Amino acid sequence: MAAVLGLKGLGHAYLGRTVLDAVDLTLAAGEVVALVGPSGCGKSTLAHIAAGVVEPLRGRVERGYRRHGMVFQEPRLLPWATARDNIAYPLRVQGLPRGERRVLAEAAAARAALEPADLGKYPVELSGGMRQRVAIARALAIEPDFVYFDEPFTALDVALKRRMQDLVIGAARALRFAALFITHDLMEAARVAHRIAVMDAHGRGIAGERTVDGTPGERGDGDLHRMVSAFLTDDPLFRHIHDIDERRAP
Repeated sequence: MAAVLGLKGLGHAYLGRTVLDAVDLTLAAGEVVALVGPSGCGKSTLAHIAAGVVEPLRGRVERGYRRHGMVFQEPRLLPWATARDNIAYPLRVQGLPRGERRVLAEAAAARAALEPADLGKYPVELSGGMRQRVAIARALAIEPDFVYFDEPFTALDVALKRRMQDLVIGAARALRFAALFITHDLMEAARVAHRIAVMDAHGRGIAGERTVDGTPGERGDGDLHRMVSAFLTDDPLFRHIHDIDERRAP
């Protein structure tokens, strides 16, 4: 499969302190890769560099996709705009006519399981889960072939998190986009991804990768629990993923 994202020797620093060094990672078309690692190891910084939000100090990013969407931990919605207008915002930036923006925004809202009655509401009128659905719909509205997910469900409860994961799995399958999914939750990584990449605890590259057996959306809960348990107890690659270094930049 052709590569749609290639990270080659990436390095970055904040205030003179290195947070990433010699990071190499490649994603294929249609592949969802979960990136896990200890808190503070530079996962989000890596995603922001890959998406072009932050410029790396060293290395290069090779993007083979046409356009990408991005979903953050916080929904980052415009408080003065309705859900529909928030979803349509990137389409407005692209200069699409109002009628076309509305059609595409409503199609994206349907993919995110938003009801038509919700589209006229403002963010303050929506629950946390509904706001995150709007954020996902906004990322899907441009019909991307790549999506960056930066720990999007961290603040949600377990049941809601699972529904959101299923939404991502279904959208990735239907739209055939590739994705880099940043998470600190190994169970989440195993549910949504084809492959799990583990960041070195100190940001010094990718410590290793594991292919996840089966297909996202078709793995049983029992299999997932056994797989994650084996990762945590038997695989040294995952030994430090729950460590926390509060001194490091995100």
